[in-house]
Amino acid sequence: MYAECVRSVMKNSNLKSIPMSTDSTQIQIGRRAFLQNGTLFLVTASTVGAAGTAKLYGADEKKLLRVGLVTDMHYADKSPRGSRHYRESLDKLSEAGAEFQKQPLDFLVELGDIIDAADSVETELSYLKTINKEFSQIAKDRHYVLGNHCVDTLTKEEFLGSVEQEKSYYSFDKGGYHFIVLDSCFRSDGTPYQRKNFKWTDPNVPKEELEWLAADLKQTRNRVIVFAHQRLDVSDNHGVKNAPEVRQLLEESGKVDLVFQGHSHKNDHKEIGGIHYCTLVAMVEGSGEENSGYSVLELSRESPIQIHGFRKQADYALK
Repeated sequence: MYAECVRSVMKNSNLKSIPMSTDSTQIQIGRRAFLQNGTLFLVTASTVGAAGTAKLYGADEKKLLRVGLVTDMHYADKSPRGSRHYRESLDKLSEAGAEFQKQPLDFLVELGDIIDAADSVETELSYLKTINKEFSQIAKDRHYVLGNHCVDTLTKEEFLGSVEQEKSYYSFDKGGYHFIVLDSCFRSDGTPYQRKNFKWTDPNVPKEELEWLAADLKQTRNRVIVFAHQRLDVSDNHGVKNAPEVRQLLEESGKVDLVFQGHSHKNDHKEIGGIHYCTLVAMVEGSGEENSGYSVLELSRESPIQIHGFRKQADYALK
């Protein structure tokens, strides 16, 4: 039935299917994406319409979970620099919160760099207090992934204490899924990032965390979704230096469906070793709410994993 809906829309709108590969696949805002038998289908939102979108996304099917996702807000009370409009992230987050409230979320995840660097600990804590006040009003159940900017001026203990989160990497179960939050803010020598003691191009998952990850994956019986900041699917400056080692653990478990990440500020999707790596667009880039980006992850028994993107964030439906 799902494939028939896609073929019907494709036929009526004269759209073409695009072969899917393991290379990066970027989808422009305003489109719906479907993966069927190794092919990525793009359907324009204007063609489908509100009622059609609801039907294609299985609005009547029993939902397991709805998860709000935002990343790279870089909030700071300072003037824009290049394409980054730091102050505007507060209003962009307010809009995202209003959208998230339309249907209840099971939990909310911030994928790193919620704040930008300040010249003092006191100023940085004030940035964090301001943006987290807005963020914390969206959902009671919240999770914060550490980004390099989160600990540019602060220590991990200072950041985590301010957002009332006990650990920087951990796991939890919800709705029949197992979720893992990773922390790649460590130097190659294992030293934790803090107070400008690192280069942003040297992120690593240390030995102790790798050992914990392997044990955590072994003990769960559920399908797994991972949340990270620095990317695990690339080897450039935005990638975790020992990403191949992390990916090997994820693949060997045979349990991981999807990894969400931020850091490079752009929409991107790769499939490596049977695992989807979905990079979400940054909220800080560009002026005005139209240049924002946020999404809702929807998990259902009857349909693919679905990411509903808003503003600049792309949509995905992933098997």
